[in-house]
Amino acid sequence: MRFGLNGATTGKADLLLDIRVAAEAGYQFLEIRDTKLEGYLQEGGTIRDLVRSFEEAGVRPLSINALERSTLGTPAELEAALARLRTLCEWAESLDCPYVVAVPSPLEAPMARQEIASRTAEALRRMAGVAEEYGIKVGFEFLGFSTSSVNTLELAEETVDRAGDRSVGLVIDAFHFYVGGSSWSALEALDPRKVFIVHLDDAEDLPRHLLTDAHRVLPGDGVIPLRELVGRLEARGYRGPYSIELFRPEYWEWDPLDLAVKARERMEQLLAMTV
Repeated sequence: MRFGLNGATTGKADLLLDIRVAAEAGYQFLEIRDTKLEGYLQEGGTIRDLVRSFEEAGVRPLSINALERSTLGTPAELEAALARLRTLCEWAESLDCPYVVAVPSPLEAPMARQEIASRTAEALRRMAGVAEEYGIKVGFEFLGFSTSSVNTLELAEETVDRAGDRSVGLVIDAFHFYVGGSSWSALEALDPRKVFIVHLDDAEDLPRHLLTDAHRVLPGDGVIPLRELVGRLEARGYRGPYSIELFRPEYWEWDPLDLAVKARERMEQLLAMTV
């Protein structure tokens, strides 16, 4: 079992429902949305009770995501991102959750590639310094949108390599791989040990520059060559988790368990075709 449910997929469901749904749908892992965890704690829930809920369900927390606007910005903005990261890492440590996911800042003004890579790598090194205090690893997830400062696998790998810390690795999202036009050659040359998590999702048949998170669909219902993507990852030796991450508001109206079961079945079918 290598499958995880990301809390973005269930949308309106709260954290305790996500745990129950993940267990009943046959997932091994749950990726926790930071806003759902924060809401749980604000409503009087405790970390101790949450640990018990995971144990009773037989589901393991895989990541807390996501730390946003984390790589560029003013010194004050970066300090605020690191403070937020510290909170996420405190939660992750208490839950025995191995990863916190961070995403790059938007690109608000033109910037040379080398400056983006240098500044992002420095931000990742600082994140690693915080995360290592708690025994947590940072999964850096590039975003394929043109507005993102890091929107391809090539640039994401370069920044992780520049950071030079084994506690920082990659999260590869199929949707962002496709939208940003990442190359197959980058995937084929990738060291699988750098990849912490792979997000599976598909996309509607629209021009890539028009795609948004709301255009994500279940694996097999879109145009992303997922079989090739997963096949190449497996051929490279990737043996980590695959997690379903769908932000589609239409799906948030479905029964969460029905959606989670269908998503797991699609992931199982996909993996069976590639191994």
